[in-house]
Amino acid sequence: MPAKSPDLTHLRLERPSEGVVLLTLDNPAMRNAMSEQMTSSWVAATDAIAADPSVRAVVVTGEGSAFCSGGDTSWIASEPDAGVDRLRSRMLPFYRSWLSIRRLEVPTIAAVNGHAIGAGLCLALACDIRYAAEGAKLGVPFTKLGMHAGMAATRLLPDVVGAAHARDLLLTGRVVEADEALRLGLVSRVVDRATFLDDVLETAAGIAATAPIASRLTKVALAGGGPADVESALQWEALAQPVTLATADLQEGIAAAREKRAPEFRGR
Repeated sequence: MPAKSPDLTHLRLERPSEGVVLLTLDNPAMRNAMSEQMTSSWVAATDAIAADPSVRAVVVTGEGSAFCSGGDTSWIASEPDAGVDRLRSRMLPFYRSWLSIRRLEVPTIAAVNGHAIGAGLCLALACDIRYAAEGAKLGVPFTKLGMHAGMAATRLLPDVVGAAHARDLLLTGRVVEADEALRLGLVSRVVDRATFLDDVLETAAGIAATAPIASRLTKVALAGGGPADVESALQWEALAQPVTLATADLQEGIAAAREKRAPEFRGR
């Protein structure tokens, strides 16, 4: 996959280090709102990443002061006379386009550099890990705009912060700052703004350096909140762990630990 794709609009795709892809929402004048062009580019980018076996971690961030301000409101409100069926036929493909990041088998990180609002926060919630820069603000103020939540917010948010906090955020529509987001479990870390993206990319590089088969299977295991119960976890792990025990990467990992060196995993 090339370092940058000329076919992407309002989106940049870069390869900052081996195995790592950086996707940057790039329409700062609109606070990286999800335009039709950006949506089409997002689908093309995720399709390309899914087809590239060299990718081992993906980081998503925003250009400028915002991560993503959500759906383009001029597009959302562009058909005031449309019926429910027509509007549903517009929104479902939009949701599914942006949630396509969930089908990637490699770990994904949302680097929330600034405001992540509405569908923009849902995009971050669709990633496996969320880190926020100091001063970032996050919220799902759908009801304050007169609309029900979309893009699987009513599932993704409870999965991340629990039912009680999800009710608070969705029903009040309040926006929280990074420190409160950390306390709620909405993000895993708050990082100094001056070094934010470098720090997140360093974490992504560390993930990319782990054994890719083990990493992918671990992501599959944790999908949807993980196994339903301990027995389900044991049954899955009794299959998935032997898969990794049969790999050359397992032998490399043990040898590297004994020799006190960094392992060189090859995904086989």
